[in-house]
Amino acid sequence: MGILGGSQKMGGCGSPSGGWAKGLVRRKQVDSARSRSGGGGHHQLAKELSILHLIAIGVGSTIGAGVYILVGTVAREHSGPALAFSFLIAGIAAALSAFCYAELASRCPSAGSAYHYSYICVGEGVAWLIGWALLLEYTIGGSAVARGISPNLALLFGGADSLPAFLARQYIPGLDIVVDPCAAVLVIIVTGLLCVGIKESTLAQGIVTTANVCAMIFVISAGTYLGFKTGWPGYELPTGYFPFGVDGMLAGSATVFFAYIGFDSVASTAEEVKNPQRDLPVGIAAALSICCALYMMVSVVVVGLVPYFAMDPDTPISSAFASHGMHWAAYIITAGAVTALCSTLMGAILPQPRILMAMARDGLLPAFFSDINKSTQVPIKSTIVTGIGSATLAFFMDVSQLAGMVSVGTLLAFTMVAISVLILRYVPPDVVPLPSSLQESIDAYSDAQESSGIISQVSGGSSKDSTQPLLGKKDASIDYPILVEKVQDILTEKNRRKIAGWAIMFTCIGAFLLTFAASSLGLSSFLRFSVCGVGVTFLLSGLIVLTCIDQDERRHKFGHAGGFICPFVPLLPITCILINLYLLINLGGATWARVSVWLIVGVLVYVFYGRTHSSLVDAVYVPADHAEEIYRSSGDSLA
Repeated sequence: MGILGGSQKMGGCGSPSGGWAKGLVRRKQVDSARSRSGGGGHHQLAKELSILHLIAIGVGSTIGAGVYILVGTVAREHSGPALAFSFLIAGIAAALSAFCYAELASRCPSAGSAYHYSYICVGEGVAWLIGWALLLEYTIGGSAVARGISPNLALLFGGADSLPAFLARQYIPGLDIVVDPCAAVLVIIVTGLLCVGIKESTLAQGIVTTANVCAMIFVISAGTYLGFKTGWPGYELPTGYFPFGVDGMLAGSATVFFAYIGFDSVASTAEEVKNPQRDLPVGIAAALSICCALYMMVSVVVVGLVPYFAMDPDTPISSAFASHGMHWAAYIITAGAVTALCSTLMGAILPQPRILMAMARDGLLPAFFSDINKSTQVPIKSTIVTGIGSATLAFFMDVSQLAGMVSVGTLLAFTMVAISVLILRYVPPDVVPLPSSLQESIDAYSDAQESSGIISQVSGGSSKDSTQPLLGKKDASIDYPILVEKVQDILTEKNRRKIAGWAIMFTCIGAFLLTFAASSLGLSSFLRFSVCGVGVTFLLSGLIVLTCIDQDERRHKFGHAGGFICPFVPLLPITCILINLYLLINLGGATWARVSVWLIVGVLVYVFYGRTHSSLVDAVYVPADHAEEIYRSSGDSLA
């Protein structure tokens, strides 16, 4: 078997019989038009989304009610009047992840977002954990947002007791819980809207997001008028622009970074975009830019109206306007908070069924979740299941204490997407899995390649001088210069891939050690600086090696060509990894303890179901350069 000597071994390793570790690193192929069409029409999502739809999803999912509260807390405790700079730095940090998402989303435009990219670039085990963590993120995130709507809605209508009895929160003494019927009803309404169709639900989200943006523009416009009228009292302070120093401003950036989480929802709809190579990068960039601009302008205005130390941490914007006699502005601001929460709720529930669908397509979850309704062309079953789960959680539980768990899934996804970009550029998969049903075509193609090789050798030998000895010590490069050069190139490429792989691994280890040492203030100084030194050494060594060696030429053929290319590789992805790892480590032990329980449950589900039902269990791995030819030969034989 000429071309498949190694690939058959790889195919065996992809199966459970090949070993647990080898099963964890098996990787799937980028979804192509052939593979999706081969799956049947019921696996097709509707391609309905344009750039405007993506911007509505990105802005609506990102700008939540947190900005109406966050500006007060961060300004009082960290940034002071420099709050706008904190938002700017956090926006730049989020843009690093957005660049990585943009390249992968345009190259691999299929449902699943970070789970999908990790499965293609890293392996099945890591992809499963990323997908499982994202399911937790969107479930808790949607429930937390829904629980936050009812008190704001009550304030909008006159007070805490203004909601009807059947929607108001009720305390149940026997269970010692506070149920929230309004939150559950809102989740059910959003779930039903998502079942109607992606275009209809995105239109509704766009309308709600527009109302929220209009409320923020009112804050900016009216606040600017008041600021010039009163002389911007918040900036005329003896403490200066940086009362907490640069360190305080950076600490504020780490806090407000989470206000940018949400643009990754755009990537989850990649399969439903009309022109993903063009629209996805533009949609992600535009959504993030709009959010950053709005955050900065609101913070500039609000901090200028009231001294930072006098800001109300609970209602900073409303109290700032009230201090200047505009009490009625509280109604507009509260309406903005309600619309922000509603759009964020849609953005939290939208990606979850698509991740479930992607995992079910790959066989890691039951096929029930991969069914797509033929009329609406959305995964209705997955949407209903996730909606019921989020509604139940929002009704019974106060998930505010679990809010930190939302950040774990997002930051893990951001980190893995950055690593996937490094892998794509330097060591993209050189073998791809084909279904075992193509085994005969693979064998036939391999035999044909062997036969053509033998014929070329015979014909070449007959043209040579008959007096030439069969076994000579003559340098082969004289008669076969092209062959020798090709062998040398192959050996060089093999070494380059091996060096690049080790460099990426050392970079990730170094980033982890550096961020761990920087965050572990309880360690002794000697141990802390020692770990930090090792981390810096690993990190810089990997960065230097990756900068010096060439990127893989196969990257140009990887996935769908013609899309966005992430700039400043490897520096940008490595910086992204550093930022996200630092934020992950600083989430706290209690958060990690809760997340670990969920991840352990996920490992058990994978071990007892996903590992044995994976679509790659019986896959046959072949060199990527020959995959298309094998597909064509199989099509010819079937015809």
